[in-house]
Order: sequence, then structure tokens, then C-alpha cells
Amino acid sequence: MASSLSTSNNRKMFLTGAAVVAVGLGAYGLGRVYPPLGPSEGTIGASQRYVNAQVSDKDVTLGDTSVPELMQTDAFEAMVRNPSFRALAADANFATLAQNPVAMSALAANADTFKALASDPQAFRALAQSAQQLAANNGAANAVGTQAAAAMAMHADSFKALASQPAALNAVAQHAPVFASLSNYQGALQVMLQNASAFGRFGGNVAAFQQAAANAAANSVLAQAGKSFEALAADAKAIGAIRNDASFFQSLAANAAAFKGVSTNANFNAAFNASAMNAVAANAAAFQSISANANLLQSAVTQAQSIHAAFGGSPNAGAVQALIGNAAAFQVFASQPAALAVLADHAAAFQAVSAHEAAMQVMLQNAAAFGRFGGNVAAFQQAAANAAANSVMAQAGKSFEALAADAKAMTAIRNDAAFFNSLAANAAAFKAVSTNANFNAAFNSNAVNAVAANANAFEKFAANAKAVQTAANAAQALSVQAAAIAGRSNAQAVQMAASYPQAFAVMTQNANAFVQLANQPAALQVFARNVEAFARLGHDANFQGVVSNAAFATAARSGDLANAVNATAASFGANGRNN
Repeated sequence: MASSLSTSNNRKMFLTGAAVVAVGLGAYGLGRVYPPLGPSEGTIGASQRYVNAQVSDKDVTLGDTSVPELMQTDAFEAMVRNPSFRALAADANFATLAQNPVAMSALAANADTFKALASDPQAFRALAQSAQQLAANNGAANAVGTQAAAAMAMHADSFKALASQPAALNAVAQHAPVFASLSNYQGALQVMLQNASAFGRFGGNVAAFQQAAANAAANSVLAQAGKSFEALAADAKAIGAIRNDASFFQSLAANAAAFKGVSTNANFNAAFNASAMNAVAANAAAFQSISANANLLQSAVTQAQSIHAAFGGSPNAGAVQALIGNAAAFQVFASQPAALAVLADHAAAFQAVSAHEAAMQVMLQNAAAFGRFGGNVAAFQQAAANAAANSVMAQAGKSFEALAADAKAMTAIRNDAAFFNSLAANAAAFKAVSTNANFNAAFNSNAVNAVAANANAFEKFAANAKAVQTAANAAQALSVQAAAIAGRSNAQAVQMAASYPQAFAVMTQNANAFVQLANQPAALQVFARNVEAFARLGHDANFQGVVSNAAFATAARSGDLANAVNATAASFGANGRNN
């Protein structure tokens, strides 16, 4: 241990000297901010590069602490050892992109999604502007969209069948109460859909339909499901629903071809089961709108199927609702599924601590340090009550003091013997998902409570990293598509949501940042030229740690980012290739 500390101190002293001599930064001997997560490997495509053979003390403005603050982090050191990052930093336009860290982080985390789009600046700008419009206007409509999106994910096979005939889905949504009632009489409903034109004659004369159904054996069409029609005729509630919808039979006849196509034996059970019909009825207005745009409907169904499959084909209703209702949170967790697994496994403790957000963020950003409280909650409570005396807790002193005084929260922690040990064991994952850029999205009370309410489902779900990534991307896209429809967005926004579902969803989370990037085509091209490198970096917690550090954008604006990379690389020897 002593040898390790000595090596660490020597490294700090060496880098301090390098910073002072090479770039005049001074004062490098501070403790590091991010824990080392290991070096990364990668290559980089061709790009424009600075010619910078030697760094002098004129290259950095004295008194500007942003660069030395950045260089003091272990995450930055790990990135400088990464050949992809070093090459990117040498690109003449990388600094411009780095000044927009929110957009750069999102691009890297979703590199495959933006790969083609980044090569088309005009389409990228149109998409960003549409995302900005939706983000500004969807408001309360988002709740409506979320309900419709969850219904599609829960009944993905049903909506896949219905989407094959959008006109049929539209008619079902327009006459949802009737279809919900008829779904209890599957035999009769299928005969009506397969022979929709023949039932047009009952328009305006429900009494005649009821009489014919009651005597189904006398009618060659109705006789195909005689018992079912007779039961329908005797159901006062169902007949009442039909009587209250004057245009039902006319609509049935007008869409005869669509209904015939979607009600064959192969499709009927999937499309018109009672659960699916009730789901449409509960969100009728949203489904009327979405079925009016065939492209958007098909895209939304694709996202719904992805979510359904991510849960192994047997989704839990509460978990699906939580996933779609908190899509932004799960998008953050998708990069670090281990953090989601721990959250689900210790849901009660997290739920209690989430009432003290500042303290919670400090705990997550310094998770390893809190491992010492494992098995000794009393020591934690005492330390939190006297937070000012602890350099880590002092960062959110009032919040820790309030947590210490919260008997319910302390009890929840006390009842979870492994809470602190799990935090420490997953320190890297928690650091990545709790930066300022991510914390509010991932650990707001709604998201934490949603996971807690469905802890068992999410604990199993989080064990499959690929499933988490797939479902998070699909949920974000589907929720935005549904919100676009529910919010009556303009035609361009709706079309963009259909054509670029996942990119559009990512943009709506940080629309202003993407609009800014759209107006800087040279910066966008840095990403377009180096998509593969960004894809590798996007899943590197060190990269996310560096980019989310406020000093990163400041260093980029000052023009000193490349110099900082070169100075740190030089301190390793052989341009960063030696450890």
C-alpha cells in the first residue's frame, strides 16, 4: 500500500512539474477528482490536425484554472492514454465540438443512431429544429403520449397486426367503446369484421341488428357464430354502446377491406383480443392521431416490439409504464446497467435517500468512500450529522444533516445491510450516471420511485445489458413519437419522429444544444469523420467523466485543450504509450 501511495505521489509531482514547465499551469498537486477506470483502446479516422511540435508557457493563460483542474482528474489521464481521444483532440475543429459537451456526449453515447444523419447537415438541422419545437410545446401532452406508448409496448403483437391496416386501427379508435364491448364476443366480432359490408345495412337501426343477432340461426352470415351473436343480443350494455354510436355500422362498411385484411384467423386473435381493444379505448384520441400517419404508426410499432422483446416477451405492466414514463432516466442507466441493477436491488434505501438529492449525488460521486460505512450505519449517521467535519460530506452539508435527522430514511438504510458495500463495489458506474448532466435525469424522485415500485422486474431486466440499451433507446423514441402526436406537433416534427425515431428522441432531451451544433457544420463533421472512435468513447465512463467536467468546455473555449492533452501525454513518456 505504501508503495502504491508513493507511486501515486510521484506521478502527481511529475505531472505538476510537466504542467508548470510545459504550459505554465502551476499548482498541480491537488487530489484527483475521478477514480481511474483503466486505459481504453481505439483507432481514429483521418482528420485535420494542429501542427504543434512543442508546447510553451505562452500557450496557456496564467491564472486560468480550468485546464489544471481538468488535468488533475484521473479520468483525463485515462483519456490521454486513449489514442482515439488524443487524435480527436488534435483535430482543428474538435475544440468547437467540445464547447458543446451536452451534444458531444449524446452523440458519442448514440453514435450508431447519428452515423448517417451527421453526414447530412441539412437533415440534421431540420431534425434539431423539429425536436426543439416539440420540446417547447408537448408539455401536458407527454402524459397522454406515455399512456399510449405503454399500451403499444404491452400489446406489441396486437398493434403490429392492426398497423398492417392503419384504416382499421383508426376506425377502432373512433369507435373504441363499441369495439371494447364487442371484444367480449369474439366469434360475433370476427364474423362482423370479415363481412363488414353486409352489416352496413344496420346503420341507424340498432333494433334490427339486435333482432337479427337474437335469431342468428336464421341468417347465413350470423349463423357462422350463432351462439356468440345470441349472447351479444342479450347483453344490454353492449347493445347500449352500439346504440350510442350512430355511425358505427357505416364506418364498419366503409372500411370493409381493411377489416377483412386484419381479421383473418392468423391476425384476429392478436389484433382484437379484449386487452388490446381496452387499451385502444383507454387512449382513443392518441390512437386516432397516430393511425392517421402510416409511417409514424409503423415506426412506433417497431419501437414497441423492441421494448416487448427486451422483457423476454412477457413485459410487466408497471415496469413498462415506468420505463416509458422515465425514458430519459433509463437512457442514462443504459450506459451503466450495473447502476440500475444496484438501484433495483436496494430500492428502498435509494428511495429514502432520494429525498435528500444533494447528499445522494455526493454519495454516488464518491461511492467508494462510503464503503467504510458498510455494517455501521450509526457511524454514517453520526458523520452525516456533523457533515462540516468531513471534506466529502461538507460538499452538501445541510443535505447530509437533514438525512441524518430523517428517521425513516435512516431506518431504510439500516434495514439494508449491503447498501454501502454495493455502492462501493459499483463506484465507477455510479460516478458515470451521477454527473451534473445525468443526475437530475436518472435520480429524480419520479424515476427512483418508479424503479422501487417495480424492483423485482427491473432487477431481472438490468441483468441483461443489451436488453437495457435496446429498451431504453426504444422507450425514448416511442415516448417522443406518442408525445408528438398527442401534442399536435407540426407535420415536419411528426414526419421526423417517424423517419429518425431514436435520433429525434435523443435531440428532444437537449434540443437547444443540438440546434447550436446544427449551426456549426464543421464541428458536426468532426463527429461524422470519426464515428467509430466516438462510438468507443461513448461507452467509456472516463470519457463521460471528462466531458461532463465544466472545465472541459472551458478549456475548449480557451483554446488550451489540445495543449493540455499534449502536456499530459508528454508526462507519460513516448506520447502516452507508456504507463
